[in-house]
Amino acid sequence: MTDRPAHHGPDGKFRIPWPLEVPDQRAGGGVLRWQMERMRTRLPPNPDPSALPLVSSNVARPRAAAGEMRITWIGHASFLLQMGGRNVLLDPHFGPRASPFRFMGPKRFVPPGVALKDLPPIDAVLLSHDHYDHLDEGSVRDLHRAFGDGIRWIAPLGHAAWLRARGITNVADVDWWDTIELPGNGGPLTVTCAPAQHWTRRTLREYNDRLWGSFALRTADGRRVYFGGDSGYFRGYEEIRRRLGPFDAVLMPIGAYDPRWFMAPAHMNPEEAVRAYVEMGGRGAFIPMHWGTFRLTDEDPLEPPVRLRAAWESADLPDADLHVLKHGETLVL
Repeated sequence: MTDRPAHHGPDGKFRIPWPLEVPDQRAGGGVLRWQMERMRTRLPPNPDPSALPLVSSNVARPRAAAGEMRITWIGHASFLLQMGGRNVLLDPHFGPRASPFRFMGPKRFVPPGVALKDLPPIDAVLLSHDHYDHLDEGSVRDLHRAFGDGIRWIAPLGHAAWLRARGITNVADVDWWDTIELPGNGGPLTVTCAPAQHWTRRTLREYNDRLWGSFALRTADGRRVYFGGDSGYFRGYEEIRRRLGPFDAVLMPIGAYDPRWFMAPAHMNPEEAVRAYVEMGGRGAFIPMHWGTFRLTDEDPLEPPVRLRAAWESADLPDADLHVLKHGETLVL
């Protein structure tokens, strides 16, 4: 029992193993308090469609050239990552809503930046956790129908059973710091699950039955990308840099942060995302995500990149390293 990792609870569930920067006020009526506050507050309106343009992607077909890396924002936390001769999807969500229901729940502002039918051959899918804005069952089933068992699915502990129940068998369940190698002609693409500060639940009966995480990817020639998944700020980014960095690109969540008293343990704001990036070495392309696709919380949906740019300037970071992508836009490195 003494060998159990700190994030593994004695009840078989998972837990945040370090002190929170902001106390968690979600339990004991926190959700009701938030909803009552929402009813008394006029929230900023949804953005005009022109404020979130969909642009043509620059996806390599079938794969990126050797020594080249392409990162295409599909929307929210979904990316097509082309590196090391592989095509990898991160938290793929192509559905119209971030919800278990087709008729209600947060609806997309913008169509997916790349339609599922227009994807190149997919070699692997990384899933950070089970929330509906990251793990979309319709997208999972459609990807399995399109690419079959050729896709290697990699997710934190507990997700394999969920995927297998949907007919997917090429699955790796990973704990924090576990590594999977994806073989290929240009050498292996190494995928390591790293810590994050979050939680999991898809039904009322479940709570933290599955682990959550972030991912670091490394090519055989040493190119590295960090995908932050969904996380509140925690003092673990320096360790991630030491063990898995430095990174050529950092994909970090910046949205879904208000009201702060409720969201801070689970979602970084833009200032915290910049702080995390600096603690990870403050180098490489910074690509924000988790904003501008679904309305999940109370801030103006267009506010996150504005605050991000201000925090970036305050930290005296190079303008050339900040890449606020439009939906569908591809960054070529």
